[in-house]
Amino acid sequence: MTYEILRAACASPNLSVADCEYNSEQIISLIKKADGQNVRFLVFPELSITAYTCGDLFLQRTLQTQAVNALTKIADRTKDTEVLSVVGLPLKLYDGLYNCAAYVHKGKIIAVIPKSFVPNYGEFYERRWFSPASARLQDEIFIAPNFEDVPFGTDILIQDKNDPHIKIGTEICEDAWVPLSPSTRASLSGATVIANLSASNEVVGKADYRRTLVSAHSAKTITAYLYADAGRDESTGDMVFSGHNIIALNGSIKAESKLFDDTGSLLIADLDLERIIQERIRSGTFKSCSEAALSDPYSAFTLVNVELKDNGFASSCERSSIGFSVQTSEEKETGGSLLTFVDPHPFVPSGKMERAERCHAVVEMQAEGLAKRIRHTHTEKAVIGLSGGLDSTLALLVTARAFDKCSLDRKNIVAVTMPCFGTTDRTYNNAVMLARETGSELKEINIQKSVTQHFEDIGQSQSEHNTTYENSQARERTQILMDYANKINGIVIGTGDLSELALGWCTYNGDHMSMYGVNSSIPKTLVRYLVSYFSDEALKKNNGALSRILNDILDTPVSPELLPPDGKNISQKTEDIVGPYELHDFFLYYLLR
Repeated sequence: MTYEILRAACASPNLSVADCEYNSEQIISLIKKADGQNVRFLVFPELSITAYTCGDLFLQRTLQTQAVNALTKIADRTKDTEVLSVVGLPLKLYDGLYNCAAYVHKGKIIAVIPKSFVPNYGEFYERRWFSPASARLQDEIFIAPNFEDVPFGTDILIQDKNDPHIKIGTEICEDAWVPLSPSTRASLSGATVIANLSASNEVVGKADYRRTLVSAHSAKTITAYLYADAGRDESTGDMVFSGHNIIALNGSIKAESKLFDDTGSLLIADLDLERIIQERIRSGTFKSCSEAALSDPYSAFTLVNVELKDNGFASSCERSSIGFSVQTSEEKETGGSLLTFVDPHPFVPSGKMERAERCHAVVEMQAEGLAKRIRHTHTEKAVIGLSGGLDSTLALLVTARAFDKCSLDRKNIVAVTMPCFGTTDRTYNNAVMLARETGSELKEINIQKSVTQHFEDIGQSQSEHNTTYENSQARERTQILMDYANKINGIVIGTGDLSELALGWCTYNGDHMSMYGVNSSIPKTLVRYLVSYFSDEALKKNNGALSRILNDILDTPVSPELLPPDGKNISQKTEDIVGPYELHDFFLYYLLR
């Protein structure tokens, strides 16, 4: 089985301003270092061969010549490596001087891309030296050591001929900050990876802006975005540079360097390009934009084919488990292990503060949705089947909040507990106490007699604990809830969650039916944290009794309680039957995302 995993890296090398010999040695060293760690694609900062802060030295023929010589040396000295690298340099042509990104692979310079948007404002005055890409008069240039013409222009994509999912587009610093970036056209023409060679100076607040820009740009273009920034060895005459390297994938930052961290290190991430392809297939609007862009006869891109090294992940991914950790130390043996962190709980933020904010937002959405339905139907009453389990607990708490939003008395919420063969004292008592603490009306209807009569009617043995035995209880409960809601002119609030619905872990014509399911978009792993959120809120309001009830519910095994208990303990545990919800929700996230 193959996986479209690209191990890519950004580097901010040590450098000396205008010393191309020294700078090229640092670049060569990093390329070889990356090759030893199975990196397939490496991005260096803008003008990394000369340094960005050379000023009027860019106009000197000596520096221009040394830069090209350094580029050819980099190509020659790395011909035995497998890494595709892109470096920055000034390139003098007949019609002007260009700020360029040059791609190097296996001893050859395979493409050169000039900067499209050359800034000339504030602290930036690049137009003093460089011409924009639009001023070029040629689409190919002759450059050693190839001794053949090299593609030159902004309409170039680098493609791995063994893996067509890997298509690389290029932009240089300012290109990403303009309304219509070159990477937008490139992504619509098939680029899945964008390399940005940058020299972005540091001012207060700019790092946050830069981080947001890269993240949003990778989300908008549905790409992997590699942002390589100039480091602290640049001249500080006018500006200071921090080497803020960022690697993002479809809006999510996968790796990020610290500001003013040691230069000469690699920021590495393993990028799931298969996910990029899948997201583009899902997005009809991306496809529409792509079709519109490709209909323009001037939008055609030149494909430059390379043969990248095999990442070696095919076998390791087959045996890997969720929850990979990030490894940033270059000294670690990487082998075939993934470096990028894969969140085992994608529905649940890992940070405590972010998790609290997420839980608050989700609960508000649930409550607002139900409140709108209550107002629209002109009902003032709701009926909930309360089992003492997680899902019905969350449904009751959300319903109570919705009633508060509608200025309705919580006594109009009827919490119906319907004990039967599998009900334990623990869940029953928690249901009773929860209804009281929320101010709801509690109604108890024991269904053992009616279910037993139903068994007799259809010839079902009470000792045969099959699907009929279980589903009969669920359907009897739904019948009671629906009929009672009709009686009091109320609506039945559904309690089933997204994970159960996705698995089909519910009874048809039973608990899968309601008039408004407040939990239907909430995965089970998040349900637990939402109930915990309500427990914390109860403590803040000095309601220790409610908090204790909720904590005990959280400690209770997840179960439909449709089979007789083992003494006083729950005998039917959902995760023993269907498997861990952690796994189900992990796969469900990527299936639905």
